[in-house]
Amino acid sequence: MDNLNTYVEDNKDRFLNELIELLKIPSISADSAYKNDILKTADAVKMRLEEAGCDKVEICETPGNPIVFGEKIIDKNLPTVLVYGHYDVQPPDPINLWDSPPFEPIIKETKIHPEGAIFARGACDDKGQMYMHVKALEYMTSSGTLPCNVKFMIEGEEEVGSESLGWFIERNKEKLSNDVILISDTGMIAKDVPSITTGLRGLSYVEVEVTGPNRDLHSGLYGGAVANPINVLTKMIASLHDENNHITVPGFYDKVEEASELERAKMAEAPFSLDKYKEALDIDDVYGEKGYSTNERNSIRPTLDVNGIWGGYIGEGAKTVIASKAFAKISMRLVPDQDWKEITQLFKKHFESIAPKGVRVEVKPHHGGQAYVTPIDTIEYQAANDAYVESFGKTPIPQRSGGSIPIVALFEKELKSKTILMGFGLDSDAIHSPNEHFGIWNYLKGIKTIPLFYKHFTKLSQE
Repeated sequence: MDNLNTYVEDNKDRFLNELIELLKIPSISADSAYKNDILKTADAVKMRLEEAGCDKVEICETPGNPIVFGEKIIDKNLPTVLVYGHYDVQPPDPINLWDSPPFEPIIKETKIHPEGAIFARGACDDKGQMYMHVKALEYMTSSGTLPCNVKFMIEGEEEVGSESLGWFIERNKEKLSNDVILISDTGMIAKDVPSITTGLRGLSYVEVEVTGPNRDLHSGLYGGAVANPINVLTKMIASLHDENNHITVPGFYDKVEEASELERAKMAEAPFSLDKYKEALDIDDVYGEKGYSTNERNSIRPTLDVNGIWGGYIGEGAKTVIASKAFAKISMRLVPDQDWKEITQLFKKHFESIAPKGVRVEVKPHHGGQAYVTPIDTIEYQAANDAYVESFGKTPIPQRSGGSIPIVALFEKELKSKTILMGFGLDSDAIHSPNEHFGIWNYLKGIKTIPLFYKHFTKLSQE
């Protein structure tokens, strides 16, 4: 693979242009109005996998959005790598906070990315990172250096809970059989500090609805006489944390796995500047559970956050009204041993129990998934480690992530496979936020590093 870097640099412009075309399609899975764009994106991914060298590519129908499956089998006696990614993206809202239209990709220089970064929804999460694997395959097939078999499973529902993925896996276990699953939907510590994600938090996502009077009321005639659902909802939400920012749902921490002092000490060795962290977010101070550092709070500790809240009149001018209903969307990030379905029920029971008389409360579960921890004493991890060492010249740091990819635990349960998370994004890439972007250096570095994983994994598998 001596010519790997040369190949990527020679094809740099084409690789960027192809990704830009993919980013132009608004494949928003949360909004049914974009269904045609979802299908258009699946077609585009299929075409690119065929061009990259897959012998077989198909769009597989599911009860929801289609899954693109592709494979290149060179020898059934060799190991098989299954690449997972997703082509759907988050909604771009709030649009007015974007510096450029979210589906009109542009390249701009930034302080962190002086070589330029692609600004668009999905640039990092996950079209850019998924497409690194397509281009890595192109290099290996065109250069004759593909050392093992490869399969692709690219879905279109990750941002809404991957509801159809379990259905698909259950019916296609033989098709998806593999020796390791490779995912790039995470990040690394810094451009000069490579890291491998070894843990993901689980997730429970719910929507709550508080109903008071049977219609919106005049706030002068009825204010102070009936329960205001918005006032009630905000008080209920405020009560979900105590003065130490500890979650107050009974039983919430009963199964939380406490990290050892050794692991916490190892985490503390990772480069981190609290001042730069605050500066990047334009905040005066950090906030969170007492007794834990910032990096611990966002990785090894569970959380509960309001993701959206609405009700009443929010248009221009004034409308003096007591709303009949108030709503909120709430997510809980979970750690190993917390079962997301159990946590959802604990939350539902507690939230309904703290509602005062005069309102009715409904908790609607949306989706969730289990936490996952990758062992670091396997050949899969060693292969990833060796790939980073060869590409970056540095040993990567194992790091737990605060994010969730619920299907990783599902993969191990159903396909009996370990997952390696080789992400090339940065915390500053603004995924799920306005002005999401992905550094050109990171994008190309991923393409240069992924083939090395195949090389080292095949070698270690045969020893």
